[in-house]
Amino acid sequence: MTKTEEQRLIRLAAAGDRAAAEAMIKAHQRSLYAYLLRLSGRSDLAEDVTQEAFVRVLTNLDRFDPRFRFSTWVFTIARRLFLNFCEKKRAIPAGDASGAWASGAARSETLVERAEDTLVARDVLQKGLMSLTFEQREVIILFHQQEWPIWLISDHLGMPEGTVKSHLHRGRKRLRESLDSIKLVGSESLQEALI
Repeated sequence: MTKTEEQRLIRLAAAGDRAAAEAMIKAHQRSLYAYLLRLSGRSDLAEDVTQEAFVRVLTNLDRFDPRFRFSTWVFTIARRLFLNFCEKKRAIPAGDASGAWASGAARSETLVERAEDTLVARDVLQKGLMSLTFEQREVIILFHQQEWPIWLISDHLGMPEGTVKSHLHRGRKRLRESLDSIKLVGSESLQEALI
C-alpha cells in the first residue's frame, strides 16, 4: 500500500468509514500478529494484544502524525500493550512452543511431510528465540521477520543504532548456538518458519 493510499484510508477511517478501517487492519494485522507471536511465544497473548492494539489505533486515529510511518505507530502501540501485560505479570512470558507438532503420525505424502517439518522448524525456532534476552529477540524479529532497517528499529525502540546492532549481533550468535545445540537440520524449513 502506498503512503498516499494509506493516508487516504486513515482520513476515511477517522471520519467513521468502516471499510477503510477494515482495510487498514487487514494491511497490518498479519505482520503485527507475527511480531507479537514471536515476541511472546504465545498465540493467545499475541491475538489479544493485536486486537487491543487495533482498538486503540482506531480510537486514536486523530492522534496519528502523518509525518511518520503508520506501521511504526501501530507496532509502538502494540509493543507498549505487550510490555504493560508483562509488567502486570512481572515477567516476559516464555511461552510453550512445544505443542506445535505431535510426532509418530504416519507420513506418506510429501506435502504432509513438508508441513510437519515446517511446524517442527517453527517450534525449534520459537524455543531458540525464547532463549534470547527480550531486547535481542525483539531486534531480531523486527530486523529479520518484519524487515525493518536498523535506523527504524533504533527509532522505534528508542536506543542508539550501535546498541541495536549489538543486540542483533549477540542475538544471532546466541540463537545460532541455541539452534546448534538442538541440532536443527534443514535450513529450508527454518527459512519457512521465519515467514
